[in-house]
Amino acid sequence: MSAVPEPTSAATGRSRLLQGNEACAEGAIAAGCRFFAGYPITPSTEIAELMSEMLPRHGGRFIQMEDEIASMAAVIGASLGGAKAMTATSGPGFSLKQENLGFAAFTEIPCVIVDAQRGGPSSGLPTAPAQGDVMQARWGTHGDHPAVAFCPSTVSEVFELTVKAFNTAEALRTPVILLMDEVVAHMREKVALPSPGEVRVVDRPRPSVPPGEYIAYGPPPGAPAGDDAYVPEMADFGTGYRYHVTGLTHGKNGLPIGPGPEAEFLVRRLSRKVEKAAPQLELNRNELVDDAEYLVVSYGGAARSALRAVRLAREMGVAAGLFRPTTIWPFPFQAVASLAAKVKGILVVELNLGQLSLEVERAAAGHCPVQQYGRVGGELMRPSEVLDALLRLTGRKV
Repeated sequence: MSAVPEPTSAATGRSRLLQGNEACAEGAIAAGCRFFAGYPITPSTEIAELMSEMLPRHGGRFIQMEDEIASMAAVIGASLGGAKAMTATSGPGFSLKQENLGFAAFTEIPCVIVDAQRGGPSSGLPTAPAQGDVMQARWGTHGDHPAVAFCPSTVSEVFELTVKAFNTAEALRTPVILLMDEVVAHMREKVALPSPGEVRVVDRPRPSVPPGEYIAYGPPPGAPAGDDAYVPEMADFGTGYRYHVTGLTHGKNGLPIGPGPEAEFLVRRLSRKVEKAAPQLELNRNELVDDAEYLVVSYGGAARSALRAVRLAREMGVAAGLFRPTTIWPFPFQAVASLAAKVKGILVVELNLGQLSLEVERAAAGHCPVQQYGRVGGELMRPSEVLDALLRLTGRKV
């Protein structure tokens, strides 16, 4: 895992000691977020607190809603009005957002949802780290739908991936999840903040035709014939463009339709637009993988312990390497499959009972054994514990 390149800040030289949640708020503002709706919940509450202070200074709006369901609904409404919009929550609140998150995916409304994971299920361990929402980030809402989720391990990455989350949501017209955990949300590290002109900001594709020619969910002008992965242009409500938004399966004009080829095309196109963009979305950080005989796969806060364990293994003569996906969904299937064909075994280290390890095992396709080392008691594993699990995989006595 190479050092994460920090955003350059030559113009301002602004280096700050930031908490992960603070870096998230800074990244959101830098990406152009101008609306936040949320409900306080540990361990994400600092994001809401900071956005309540920062948004008014940047011409934005903050609102505390009565619950998590309403918060997600408000974010959708703000995005329909043209604002880059965001909410932040943790496990129980993430569960409550799922119906409206599915609505946003189906109606192609860009927005960002931050989930600072904590121990669960239910109210669980509010102040303790976990990574139990990985599969919920992929399949939390019902039906077949696209999913994009980024997972930082450092505070600098929180800033970087918050910006990427907004840019991706806008470019693909889809909800994007920033999947943090309590460790990353609350730890503090030095971050070099770029000046506004150094941050690449992407805006949603807005109509290039007059209102009378606008087809809300049709292909944009110039799209290749037969394109089944296009991203429609999106008009802001209140600007003279009229279109229908519904959670029912809908045609290109936004109006409800029944079963048939048009419904099939819509559901498939929503997933294909993300699949088509997957090569640009995929971000992986690797350490010592080129000559690795054993591979550790880890992400988020758990990857910090895993990295130290890999380095300790190297000192003991074990050729170990770390593969750290910062893009969890779409899952980096080909990258894992390629590495699995070269190593003798894979250890997946995560704060759950095996959510991502199932994807790793599927990608490995029997090329090598895949074992999982997990924890769900609300404590981050020590590097020595990860090292012991890795040595057991190699067949060495611990």
